Amino acid sequence: METDGTYESPDTRGAAVPRPTAPPVPPRPPAHPPTTVPPQPTAVPGARNAVAEWLDAPRPKAAPGIWRFRHVPPVQDRERSRLAPVTVAGLLIPVVVALILWSVWRRGGVPYLWVPLQVLTPEDWWYAGTTTARDWHGTEAHIVYSGVVFGAIVFAVARLGAWGTVVRHVLEPYGPNARAALTAGAGLVALTFVWPEWFPFVGWDPLPIASPFFSLLALLGGGYDIITTVPVYLLTVLITVGVLWPFARVGDWRGVLRARRDARRPAAEVPGAPAPRSTWPGPREAGQWQAADLLAAEVLAGRMNEVDAARIGHRWERSRDDARGLAGFVDTVMRQGAAAWAHPSGDRDLPRRTAAHDLLLGQVRIGRAVAAERNPAAYRGAGVALDPAALGTSMLVVGPPGGGPAGGLTAAAAEALTLQALTGTCAVVAVGGPAAPYGPDAAYDVVVRLGDPGSPYDLDLYGGLTEPDEAAALLAEGLAGDVESLDPRRAVTVLAQLLGPYRTVHGTFPPVPVLRELLEAGPGTLGDLRDRLPAEAAAMRRELDGRIRQAGGPADPGPLLADRLALLDRPAFADFFGAGTGAARPFSLNTVAHHPLRVRVELPEHGHEEASRLLARLVLAQFLTAARSGDRRTHFAGLVLDDATGALTAGTVRALQRLRTRRAGVVLGLRTLGDVPETLHGPLLAAVGCRAALSGVTTWDGRGFAEAWGTEWVETEEVAHHTVFANQPMTRALHALRKRVTGKAVTTDAVTLKRVERERWSASELAHSVPPGHAVVSLATVDGANMPPVLVDLRG
Repeated sequence: METDGTYESPDTRGAAVPRPTAPPVPPRPPAHPPTTVPPQPTAVPGARNAVAEWLDAPRPKAAPGIWRFRHVPPVQDRERSRLAPVTVAGLLIPVVVALILWSVWRRGGVPYLWVPLQVLTPEDWWYAGTTTARDWHGTEAHIVYSGVVFGAIVFAVARLGAWGTVVRHVLEPYGPNARAALTAGAGLVALTFVWPEWFPFVGWDPLPIASPFFSLLALLGGGYDIITTVPVYLLTVLITVGVLWPFARVGDWRGVLRARRDARRPAAEVPGAPAPRSTWPGPREAGQWQAADLLAAEVLAGRMNEVDAARIGHRWERSRDDARGLAGFVDTVMRQGAAAWAHPSGDRDLPRRTAAHDLLLGQVRIGRAVAAERNPAAYRGAGVALDPAALGTSMLVVGPPGGGPAGGLTAAAAEALTLQALTGTCAVVAVGGPAAPYGPDAAYDVVVRLGDPGSPYDLDLYGGLTEPDEAAALLAEGLAGDVESLDPRRAVTVLAQLLGPYRTVHGTFPPVPVLRELLEAGPGTLGDLRDRLPAEAAAMRRELDGRIRQAGGPADPGPLLADRLALLDRPAFADFFGAGTGAARPFSLNTVAHHPLRVRVELPEHGHEEASRLLARLVLAQFLTAARSGDRRTHFAGLVLDDATGALTAGTVRALQRLRTRRAGVVLGLRTLGDVPETLHGPLLAAVGCRAALSGVTTWDGRGFAEAWGTEWVETEEVAHHTVFANQPMTRALHALRKRVTGKAVTTDAVTLKRVERERWSASELAHSVPPGHAVVSLATVDGANMPPVLVDLRG
């Protein structure tokens, strides 16, 4: 129930996992925690708990390729809108008219405007035929009426003058806090005109805003005695709130206060906020609160690291929708806690990390996008990261060793895949020489050192295949895939004609020395093999007869294949490829299609450069075949090759395009595109979805990237200076005087805006404008999303 038969067999020739390099953590009851504490994450420190802080950290949605861990989207630099002259005039003219109208009103110069007051009030408040106050009723009525007129004037001016548009324009460049502060200051200034007695430094009279309400209250209450009662204080508060309300609405004071309050509160207490991941809300919402409590206790007690959290989280996602899987999940968690579903090697972290990882999203940070105008606004200053969704489209890294090599990116990708393999979501094959930056051997489950007698593992030359035609196609790709003059189909046919009969007679494929002898053998030696075939193997007899007829002819590819195979038939490789009798166990790459293994293949270098290229080509071909064979694979399979010189062929490039739908991808490093046949430059750049041009590439390499990245539409501004020729004598005289004083002729500027199409990055810019330690990187994901080419600081 715990492994579903995944990790039972130690056989490495087929689809099984090798024996663990360390014993797994034994099961334990939840009440007795283990005494050993797994290593804590080094990239995400936190005061409360490193793993809890890492789990609860925000990971907002972002554009492809952005490092989402605690990502803060950059403030978009928007061009500030300009007020039209008509709007400015429309603001000022109503204000001037209102001031004149209010001045005339206060002097009593507006006729017939008092008629509504006479109609709406009792006659005994006024002297006959006038609006002259007879007693205090008329006086207070005047104040109320003046307040109504003042309010009407202010409302009309605000509507006619478009005050809302002007206020939005003034506050547009500022953030929420700044807008709240500015509107609060404006509200305070407005209060000085309503309650000047509250401010000792103010000496002007109040505007008719508050006094009409008090006068109305006196008229309704029948005298001034009501002013000393509680409703007056309530009215004061209401007036103050009414004055400040427009400013509070424009400045969004409520939103700012809510944001500050939520920032001080834990995420679990914020209404509508999701539960923290450190409390394991998934199992808790599914009713498995005991498992959730146990996992949360493991996190807070420091017994669970980030690898454990990611591994158990992925297992939960796979088990939540299945009743049987859910029961198995709960049972395993209750018995093993943070060690549940640990990797077969027993490792729960890498011995050493050199990059920042976010295992919840499977991201590894490779640098920071430069905050330059050339980069898109969404990427400026943001972290740039790789993940399986991007690596699933494969990646090509081109740059010289001194420019911060391809090793900087290939090492980060290899480390990310090895770390994700510990969570059960990835299998990785790291291929390179002894100096390849792939970390210590302890970070891998299988280490194959070709040519080293002390290597614990051997490499299966035929990739674990048993079908002669498939094995012949695989071997032909490795031996002669880079020979342009040889038809690959002929090479496959020759090898199949020998592998099939030999396997029929001996039960296995021939080792390197025997296969070389068969390729060089004449009709006599091949005739002996034919005589040993059983009578029922008529098909194999026909195969061998065809090879006997072709052997020794001018078009026979056998000698060429034998010469290539001679590179492996050397004393340094005597105990490899199934030919030795040592303790090294043969390993086939098709195992990674079935299990989350970490494999490192170390190629020989000194004195065996050609053999290393042949082996790299062979391992790449084996991986591509294995990756395409795992139809029901649930984990990602990745291969990292830090130096793909001589490893890429036409068949390899075609196979790269088929990996996107197979949950697999490769990372290829090249010092220059010149290490690949020129006919493959275009197809290779088109086959991979992720591309990186390091500092120091040549213009020849840059030309290929520029074509792959294409063009974009941009707006350009052209300014033309035209000399002004005057017709009037006085104007000519003034122009001559100005030219004598300034030394320049009088000109006028003609500005032309054009929308033109240009290259995103030209070959010259890639060769000369990329600073040291930087790279221009573009990413794509398997679902079609893409990141445009961005200048990235790999040291950030």
